[in-house]
Amino acid sequence: MKLYKLNTHTRGCNKSYDADLVLNPQDHPTAKVGDVVEIYSPEDENGTHLLLQITELNEQSKTGRNVISIESCIATAFKMRSYSNVVMQIVNPADVALDSIEITFKDQYMGRSEMWRLKTYLTNTCVYVNKKIDYNDMQIRCQVYEMWSQGERVASGVITDDTKIVFRSSTSMVYLFLQMSSEMWDFDIHGDLYFEKAVNGFLTELFQKWKKLGCNHEVTIVLFSRTFYAAKSLDEFPAHMRDCLQLDYKGRYYEDFYRVAIQNERNDDWCTVLAQLRKLFTSYQETVLRYHERQQMHIPHATNSTATQGNFLEVLNISLNTFEKHYLDRTFDRTGQLSVVITPGVGVFSVDRELTNITKQRIIDNGVGSDLVCVGEQPLHAVPLLKFHNKDTTLTSADDYSLPHWINLSFYSTNKKIAYSSFIPRIKLPILSAVDETDVEESERNFLSCNQSEYIHNSLFDYDAYDEQIFQPLPAQSTCSLQRVVRAKKTSVPSFETYAYRNNDWENLTPTKIPSLRRKMSDPDIHHGTSGMLAALTDATNLSESLASEKNARRTIVSIAPIVRPGRALINPFDPSHVTIKLTSNRRRWTHIFPKGPTGVLIQQHHYQAVPAKSTPAANYSRQLQHSTSSNNNCNANNNNENDYNNAAAGEQYDQVSTHSLMSLSKSIASQQFVMGEEKVDFFKRRHNSLLTATAAAANVPNLTATQAKSYLWGATGEQEWTPAITTENGNATGKHMKPIVEVDHSNFGSSPLEATTPEAVGKGKIIIGVDWKSLSIPACLPITTDYFPDKRSLHNDYVISDYTLLPDDVNLDYARSRAVYRKPLSTEEVCKEIVSQRLAQGFQLIVVEEKPSASNGCCSTSGPGCALTSNQCSTVLPPSAETRKEYLLSIGRIFHKISLTGSVITVTGYRPRHPYPPINVDYRYRFHAPQHETYEISGVNFTTEKLENFNWNHMDLYICTRGDVDYPLMDSLKYWRFRMYLLPRENMVNKIVSFGSQRCDIFTDAVVDNTREQIDDFVRLIENVSKLKRQIGRKARQHDTPTPRITEKNHNLLNAPQQSINVRSKLEASRISRIFPGTDAAAAAAASNAAAGVIPRDDQDDGFPVDIKFSANITLAEIFEAMKHPITGVGYFAQTQSLPSCTFVSYDALLWLKARLSNGRHPLDILEAMRKEHMICHASGDWSKPIIAGFVFYYVVQQDKNAKDYAPPLNDYSAFVNEWLEIEFQGCSFLWHDEPSPSEVPNFLRDTTAPQSWKTKRVYRQSHLEIDVNQKSDRMEWGHVKHHTVMQPGFAFELVVEWVTSSGPIVSDLISGWMRKAIHCSYQLVSVPADPMAEPFTKKSDPLRGPIFIPLCVTFLPDGAALFNEFPEESRADRMLFLQEAILARFGFLPCVLEETNKDLPKEYQYVHCTGNMFALIRCASNKNQVESPSRQEANVTRCVYGHTNNTNVPKKVGFLWAWNHMIPNKKWKALTINNSENGELFQLKMLKDFREFCSNSDQRLANFWANCQELKRKSKKFEYNNNNNDDSKNI
Repeated sequence: MKLYKLNTHTRGCNKSYDADLVLNPQDHPTAKVGDVVEIYSPEDENGTHLLLQITELNEQSKTGRNVISIESCIATAFKMRSYSNVVMQIVNPADVALDSIEITFKDQYMGRSEMWRLKTYLTNTCVYVNKKIDYNDMQIRCQVYEMWSQGERVASGVITDDTKIVFRSSTSMVYLFLQMSSEMWDFDIHGDLYFEKAVNGFLTELFQKWKKLGCNHEVTIVLFSRTFYAAKSLDEFPAHMRDCLQLDYKGRYYEDFYRVAIQNERNDDWCTVLAQLRKLFTSYQETVLRYHERQQMHIPHATNSTATQGNFLEVLNISLNTFEKHYLDRTFDRTGQLSVVITPGVGVFSVDRELTNITKQRIIDNGVGSDLVCVGEQPLHAVPLLKFHNKDTTLTSADDYSLPHWINLSFYSTNKKIAYSSFIPRIKLPILSAVDETDVEESERNFLSCNQSEYIHNSLFDYDAYDEQIFQPLPAQSTCSLQRVVRAKKTSVPSFETYAYRNNDWENLTPTKIPSLRRKMSDPDIHHGTSGMLAALTDATNLSESLASEKNARRTIVSIAPIVRPGRALINPFDPSHVTIKLTSNRRRWTHIFPKGPTGVLIQQHHYQAVPAKSTPAANYSRQLQHSTSSNNNCNANNNNENDYNNAAAGEQYDQVSTHSLMSLSKSIASQQFVMGEEKVDFFKRRHNSLLTATAAAANVPNLTATQAKSYLWGATGEQEWTPAITTENGNATGKHMKPIVEVDHSNFGSSPLEATTPEAVGKGKIIIGVDWKSLSIPACLPITTDYFPDKRSLHNDYVISDYTLLPDDVNLDYARSRAVYRKPLSTEEVCKEIVSQRLAQGFQLIVVEEKPSASNGCCSTSGPGCALTSNQCSTVLPPSAETRKEYLLSIGRIFHKISLTGSVITVTGYRPRHPYPPINVDYRYRFHAPQHETYEISGVNFTTEKLENFNWNHMDLYICTRGDVDYPLMDSLKYWRFRMYLLPRENMVNKIVSFGSQRCDIFTDAVVDNTREQIDDFVRLIENVSKLKRQIGRKARQHDTPTPRITEKNHNLLNAPQQSINVRSKLEASRISRIFPGTDAAAAAAASNAAAGVIPRDDQDDGFPVDIKFSANITLAEIFEAMKHPITGVGYFAQTQSLPSCTFVSYDALLWLKARLSNGRHPLDILEAMRKEHMICHASGDWSKPIIAGFVFYYVVQQDKNAKDYAPPLNDYSAFVNEWLEIEFQGCSFLWHDEPSPSEVPNFLRDTTAPQSWKTKRVYRQSHLEIDVNQKSDRMEWGHVKHHTVMQPGFAFELVVEWVTSSGPIVSDLISGWMRKAIHCSYQLVSVPADPMAEPFTKKSDPLRGPIFIPLCVTFLPDGAALFNEFPEESRADRMLFLQEAILARFGFLPCVLEETNKDLPKEYQYVHCTGNMFALIRCASNKNQVESPSRQEANVTRCVYGHTNNTNVPKKVGFLWAWNHMIPNKKWKALTINNSENGELFQLKMLKDFREFCSNSDQRLANFWANCQELKRKSKKFEYNNNNNDDSKNI
């Protein structure tokens, strides 16, 4: 065994030492780049083995003979000392292949198609723990977190095609929902309130783990609860309460409340938030229960519901309504979505079947993590458990349950100990209440029609036999798919549980108390979710005592034998393992995030099994694992303070033995501590080849592949049985071992234990569910691979097959001929890859079917997600083909796509269900209270299932084939990504408030300096920059240079060169000479003066152009045209660029150029228009019909030398031209190029004739093609579109929206941040804004937990209560009120935003954005012509508190503003606006709101003073006009 001396090096200090491993090529003649080597210390052969890949073999980087050098951080982490001797040998990558690897990333957006590309990039590379991965092509940075091979965690390994990659995000969108049900005010066994356990315990620990792991989640925290009202009809409620009431299946009235405590915040330290939650807790229940109380008004008695009866599914759906719209408000600094419900219950919920179906389908389709954390004690049956509302009230109807595999369950328990007992009660007993005996029916007093006391001692009844009969395993033929279980109609069902008892609780408030309304024995929510009755079933001696224990309920045993009717199998929560169900793609959607345990079965790492000590001879083959802080799994039995998982029983001492030890009894394992940087990391087992020989334990376990049709009902993986844990064994304190199923906490979904692996353990093991800290700290993204594909028979019977072929080469050939602008087309292979990428991005998963040559079972035998197939591998589904072909199988829900590439033909085959589920729509109303709101406001949303089979994939595929051509535009239904921005001028007044603490905020109109000219110039500069245009100083100068080559596709439109932003005009301010030449000699004189002076003279008019002439009054059009064309003193042209003709300029420049030279009041615009009509100039597209428009609009000189070498003709295709270039009209600033009378100083709302509100145009938006990969970093063809306002008007927000499907998040982010930097250089700011800024309730896209704040405007401030605008005609008053509101907003720094009119019938709305971009305001116009309101909108404005509490249309509407926050502003930027020297660091945004409210309510007479000042201005202007008129008259006399 050859030894090498080990050196270390630091990366980057020397170019030849850039790799992880540097070795001398002469020592290793056989080594080649890509080989994997194993390095370990000879003294410690069983220690940690390090695997590294040879990435370069340089002759220059000789390390000396028999010396190898590894990167110093790796050496430190793997405890390898410099200058020690090590063994190094080349290993076979297959022997050290990883089964799965977890990769974490932070503060970036990584779409699913990027994940796939990253997976491809990482395949066949070697990784080690904490390795930082930089994928430069896609701008992605991530880090290796954890690796698994052969059922064990390892420290290094090789990623192969079959390795499952799990992506975990440290920056996700996290919704934390706290269920404030009645149990929150109960005490747990340690005497803490459950609220304290949730907040001081669970949340405190969670936030500590976030801090330790450096998570930077965007968090929303919501408190929610359901209030029941004791009323039998709607008439008992006062009118103001009826808007939001809902009726449940038992006829009870209820209302749901949501209190948003924190909205979209990021914090380094969350401890301050906990104090806020405690504060809310103290008043929460009273506020909610007494919310509707008014004086002299009777209100039905309100009660807080229990956790079981609460609005659990509604909460999940509310978060899904936001998560579904992830493509609308795309941010580039987070990935992933997680909703966590924290409940004081035990994981049992009473739910509506229809809502369950919606929730399940939406959660699975959207790939959203949903975690349920229970702070109650774990019950004795399988959880989470959904009990369907039983609308059938007959005695024999059995309850129906569902065990959702799509919820990841955790139980949180504190580490407190009770000195005198090690027992943990896992049942809450019902509260005893004395019930009047007369209420109890005669028949209910009797047991089996005999005296109850006699019956208690009747030992002839065989209870065990009876139990056996009830809980017998279900016959195999009665099993059916979970889909059908959930959706089958409730007809006749077998009665498994035949006990019934009467519950006289108030909650059975039905209009008439039906005697036959029974609660079933199987009902797990008899009290607080679990029942003493359930436990009693397990112990024959206790049964009858237990039956008699509750005074408030009398039970009858109806029949000894169960009545079995034909029907479907019901689930028994006490023994779900005997039910196996049909495997479906939904069951396997998340399975690839679970590692395989020692037995080859997928496992979840936060589940523990308590097993008797004798079953684990730990001394022989276990190693005590020390748990790392980095994977936040402090399961070290020697340190009970740190023991996060001691959830079995506080006080029962469990040795914690890793199931790694079950892996291979023959191997003695030594462990070494592994440290990386400052982090203390796990002991990792050494990597050894013998590991890969399958052990006996693994061999006996059936390996679940797509060919196996059955799955266990319980748990996320569907691969493990639920071990019955019916008895809470007390045992000796040391008599048991707590066996973590694997040492780290893990998973995203479901809850499943590892089967007990030794015979003694079977049946005695206790499943103890810990907290899945990993899922709650670094949630996993939906895996990009899955392994389910239906068998041949199912495909034929249950699916409709459709297919179409694409011939990208032919399509592109046609388009190349007809297109005005050439773009490099995608190759057939690129199109195929992009088609797969798009499906991944929309939630599809690649199907990886394990190769099983003997039993292909109609599925494709492929290996790895690459799925490359040659003809001999094809099974019966695929016709054998002569050439090698690529094939991809993808699925989402019950939709499967097969994409095959054969030669130059792509075939897309779709399988969709023959009987799709009917679409379900649930209308839901609730009250919510968002931050800075004053009340719980009414809102309503719809929960709907999306019909994924209706997605127009054909259109999308053609869009990709044609490279985004105008023939196949992006449509809303394609769910393309968009990033919306407003371009706003930089405002200095904000500093006055933030830095100098100005008391008032209505100071934004104080500055009178008109900077319109600067604004427009800066805007032109910015758009030139964004369009990647360069100016040329003059044609002569350019002719000496080599001619600019035609720019090829890759370089088309780039803004990567810094010098491009140089503005030529600003460089030419050498001197200013003003002369007047006769028009005829203009051009000659200009040239002469220029030659003589050697300097470019300037005119006094600082218009940025080289000027040395003023035109005489009688100059002709041709002369002006000649002067315009002059190479130095003419209008500046743009440097030649693809698709622009030569000699192109923009009309704005030409107008300013003319204004500086015209002396006789001729209008520059008229002159340009005359030139167009004379065919001197033309629109740059070559379209003669386009008139001259003032603005950033391109025109070119028609009369030029067509034979010149740099002549470029126009495209002669207007639509192709505007698809290439941003063209923007300028309005509201025509005084810059033509003298106009200055506008009146009288505010608009007091003028005799009011000015129009906004700019007028036929089209508000236009769309252009956008090259996204400006820095040419990506290995993918990337493009998108930019949608922008067609008009720019100073003082208005200018909107830009970037839209894309075929681009990578990090690359788009790069482009936009480049724009943002350029905007700052041009004295603008580019602010991201949401697609729906106001988020008004009852609107389709709105976020259910967001809403505008209504700020009423006081309109009664005039003396004697006179109405405003009395002196004006009535028809103009509504408009004048709007202009008054607009003037108030302008004082506070708001700019108008122009939006497209969506519906002519609705009242007109005007939206404004603050100049900082931090908030929005909206005014809804109530002018007479818009009085007619559609019912939906009326509901939106009137029902809600926003515009008063009434539904009556005759009630006058309140005048006021809607105010909303911009949640797209990055958190740091938001918090940076803290006002200097303010108490408690007041935020500028909140100060603005407070001051705006005060102004609108006329506090300190501010509104009245503003009104008086405006009236004074009007009086002065009238006086001025009057004087002027008098002067004119006297002159005339």
